[in-house]
Amino acid sequence: MSIELRQVKTRSQLRRFVNFPEVLYRHDPYYVPPLVFDQMDTLDQEKGAAQEFCKSELWMAYKDGKPAGRIAAIVNFKANEQWNHKEVRFGWYDFIDDPEVSQALMEKVYAFGRKHGMESVVGPLGFTDFDPEGMLIAGYDRLNTMALIYNYPYYNDHMEKMGFGKDTDWVEYKLFMEDQLPERLERIANIVKQRTNVHVKPLTRKIIRKEDYGTKVFKLINECYKDLYNFTVLPDHMAKKYLDFYLSILDLRYLVMLENDKDELVAFGITMPSLARALQKSRGKLFPFGWWHIVKSMFLKHEEGVEMLLIGVRPDYQNTGINSLLFNTLFPFFKKQGVKWAETNAVLETNIKNQGQMEQFSHECVKRRRSYIKPLD
Repeated sequence: MSIELRQVKTRSQLRRFVNFPEVLYRHDPYYVPPLVFDQMDTLDQEKGAAQEFCKSELWMAYKDGKPAGRIAAIVNFKANEQWNHKEVRFGWYDFIDDPEVSQALMEKVYAFGRKHGMESVVGPLGFTDFDPEGMLIAGYDRLNTMALIYNYPYYNDHMEKMGFGKDTDWVEYKLFMEDQLPERLERIANIVKQRTNVHVKPLTRKIIRKEDYGTKVFKLINECYKDLYNFTVLPDHMAKKYLDFYLSILDLRYLVMLENDKDELVAFGITMPSLARALQKSRGKLFPFGWWHIVKSMFLKHEEGVEMLLIGVRPDYQNTGINSLLFNTLFPFFKKQGVKWAETNAVLETNIKNQGQMEQFSHECVKRRRSYIKPLD
């Protein structure tokens, strides 16, 4: 049985690369496909926003002529400079349960790393922190979210056999809606309002465009996430790629912007109804009818779950209890919408302060994912 590696160079090859998981996970009820058009844009080596500071190669593996795996080899020069290391990343790593396939794909990452003078291999990571990252190592029997990676349990076995070890872990929580908000949460939220003069900014589409909230949020993300694991501080103009489009289509009732008495953005919460079932029905495609499933979940049908995509607090406000004000604003609305649970995005296991906030709610840790590392010989 022969294994052939082919580099992705054309648009049609890229589409096969993007669509490979649809074949691999077609019988798995927990896999949630990403939006295909978004993946195509991100991975386009000419148009992709991160290409100005990244170099990459995309590879597919074929076994006996059939697609058997895929991988992206990425060098993020900006992140390497920022963190003073020499790492080649791997991402978009999927494969059948065959060690020869997973090893052959990873060899392409090794070669790409050596070519660019790298000293270690790390991943799964994307070009930037707006891309999916972290291999699932617990929670395979839970419906995935649209923003994160899903994979089979055997992936971890393959990584360990290839000599990879843990670099860091993330955890994800499910918070359950109760009849009343915790009394302590409401009390802290009211104290924060009085002490900090922070208020909720009313939002409309016009205000978001006119006051350029895409750039405001983007700057705050850079400021409050810059010290987190392998985060890449990005230039302001990339807000057009990563945030402007999504802020323009999201249901504004699921967004909270908090400003101080100088009208400066000091905290935000970006959430949305769970699109997991809609994306499964549409297979990640907008056309011909996929858009209807997505629109219905976002605006017409009250989904029982919400995804908490991004929460950010300006560093000088991080010890003021301002997160309580974010939750105290969002959760009563969730309750009115019939929401039963909210699932967090991935939280670093070392971020004890963030995890401690979950203790205020009825909660469950539902998933764990890992970034692996290995020296490059």
